[in-house]
Amino acid sequence: MQPSSQKASGEAPPGNARIVREYLAYLRVEKGMRPATCEAYARDLDQLAEQLEKRGGLLATALEEDIGGFMAHLRSNHVDARSIARKLSCLRGFYRWLLLDKRIAHDPTVNIETPASWKILPKSLAESEVSAMLERSALAASNPGTSKHAPEAAALALRDHAILELLYAGGLRVGEIVALGEEDLHLDQARAQVRGKGDKERIVPLGRRAVEALDEYIKRGRTVLACRGTYRAGMSPRALFLSVRGRALTRQWVWEMVRTAAGSIDGGRKASPHMLRHSCATHMVEHGADLRSVQRLLGHADIATTQVYTHVAMEHLKRVHREHHPRGKRRAIVSELVVVSEDKGQDGDAVGVNV
Repeated sequence: MQPSSQKASGEAPPGNARIVREYLAYLRVEKGMRPATCEAYARDLDQLAEQLEKRGGLLATALEEDIGGFMAHLRSNHVDARSIARKLSCLRGFYRWLLLDKRIAHDPTVNIETPASWKILPKSLAESEVSAMLERSALAASNPGTSKHAPEAAALALRDHAILELLYAGGLRVGEIVALGEEDLHLDQARAQVRGKGDKERIVPLGRRAVEALDEYIKRGRTVLACRGTYRAGMSPRALFLSVRGRALTRQWVWEMVRTAAGSIDGGRKASPHMLRHSCATHMVEHGADLRSVQRLLGHADIATTQVYTHVAMEHLKRVHREHHPRGKRRAIVSELVVVSEDKGQDGDAVGVNV
């Protein structure tokens, strides 16, 4: 009897390397996924393929017990639950593609449970921590030093401050930051045009401080860095944020810059660009922003992704409840004081308790 996940036509299924290449081409062309995402998916699929090949199996003929065994193998090697869930998400997309393309008759991932810890709440910084980091970077941008390298140092400080302000103001992903071009900024309208996951474009509004930081960087910083690069006549670098050599920044460099700018916080925790993105969303929800607006700002395809910030902001919501609900703790105390004052008034004692 033929395995349920094998092609119904009876043709020999393609080798693992070939089918992974075809799937990655589909992700790039049809789904518009970025190279870094495709590379991560390729690593996950190669890892499963390696496990299957030990027993002479193929990705196209994998069964539910094969996927379950792979998950168990990851757990036995102390891979954290969130990483396992991410790999499972990759496999689900892969087998969904095979199913829709009629290469298999059954999806072997359909009954595999996602680890519960996949719903880990995103980590964010306190408003005071973000403010301190931005104030330090603003101070560095305004006081670059007086050495012979002052113009270059000033340009780098202006660039770093502009990146930090943009990460927090717009909630951008690190990949979106490095992909920004100078033409994507519309500072006169206080907005930026961002290309996110799946090549989906969105308009991100910018606050006054972010606009000022970006304007200073473009006027006094980017021109200095652009002159450091070598380009053909009449050409200039497209990237908005440039390295000391006048080239586009890498994602890894931005991560390191944010870690350095934040320093050690909250018992040794290290900040990251994504933490600033989470901080932007969390602080907006805490200050009363509706989820649909936050969803549009962050570029989430599904509102369910944005709903996690309601849990992150739970302490703020509890505080609001205590202060404003008729039966909230603070309201209850106020009511008791009012009752006591009324009782005293009835007994002929002094009234007029200030609450």
